[in-house]
Amino acid sequence: MPVKMRMTGATLPGNSTVVLKEFDVPEPGYGEVLIQTKATTICGSDIRAIYREHTGKGAEGYIDGMVAGHEPCGQIIKTGPGMRRFKEGDRVIVYHISGCGVCYNCRRGYYVACTSPFRRAYGWQRNGGMAPYILAEEKDLIPLPDELTYKDGAQVACGFGTVYEALEKIGISGDDSLLVTGLGPVGLAALMLAKAMGAEKLIGVEMNDYRIDLAKKLGLVDYVFKPGDDTLQKILDVTGGFGVEKALDASSSDPGRQLAIRATREYGKIVFVGEGNTVNFNPSPDIIHPQKTIYGSWVTSLWKMEELVEHLVRWKIHPEDLITHEFDLQHAGDAYALMASGQCGKVAVVFP
Repeated sequence: MPVKMRMTGATLPGNSTVVLKEFDVPEPGYGEVLIQTKATTICGSDIRAIYREHTGKGAEGYIDGMVAGHEPCGQIIKTGPGMRRFKEGDRVIVYHISGCGVCYNCRRGYYVACTSPFRRAYGWQRNGGMAPYILAEEKDLIPLPDELTYKDGAQVACGFGTVYEALEKIGISGDDSLLVTGLGPVGLAALMLAKAMGAEKLIGVEMNDYRIDLAKKLGLVDYVFKPGDDTLQKILDVTGGFGVEKALDASSSDPGRQLAIRATREYGKIVFVGEGNTVNFNPSPDIIHPQKTIYGSWVTSLWKMEELVEHLVRWKIHPEDLITHEFDLQHAGDAYALMASGQCGKVAVVFP
């Protein structure tokens, strides 16, 4: 019998550490491909629901011992039978939830909303991208154009796709000022995309000096404020007293969400992207009387992600610009620790 190839993969035991383990390099079956991983970025949900402790349930329920990493990008090096679109050598992004493919939500492209027992997310219930190779289903792949790097593609796999979906729900144009509360990687991605979409004025709120400086360095904000008792008034002052037309909360905090609601002008739109915690507001003065709308947005669909990739090329912007630190797999523990500290932009694990 032929000797199986082995590889090292990073797993998350849930005590703020990373454990490297040995795995067989998988063989693709029908409708599957073997991808040589080129880059995998770390998502805040990994830190929140897996890295510190296993708090995720259901769709975010991590199976102990699985290779982590749900933001992978790479190149197909082997295919199983039954391929319909992709072939060896293709550069691809992995949409990080593998749905059943035949339920109502999957047929709309929203694998994230699949409730079938066949649903398995990469890096959560099936092996993900923190390894040199990843086994993926062809239906879960998005083509990566030559104009984009593998690190661009890794960011699209979750973070940028999530933000694009949210901004599309509230609509962004040259008529809009946009407030983003929370300038972690998701908030920074929101500013980058909104700028490309033509937003007239970009305002950020963040308490972390590193991320404030990064937003300024990249030219993503017209104004940035730290949270405080006078932050709402500062936003009103720079918007002629009216407030912003659109707001996106990536802070996951009660004060951040309250600010997003109250800093939005009459008839404005707010979208919540950051997960967890609570929010307290007064329905009549905050929402009903000024006739504002709050949207919830979770990940994105396959077709929206493919549309985003096309737009990134057209807009000539690169998500990898938000990556501030890169590590090899042997130092994945340092990568996750840095991401958990918040003293960074986006963190990537890169492969030769």
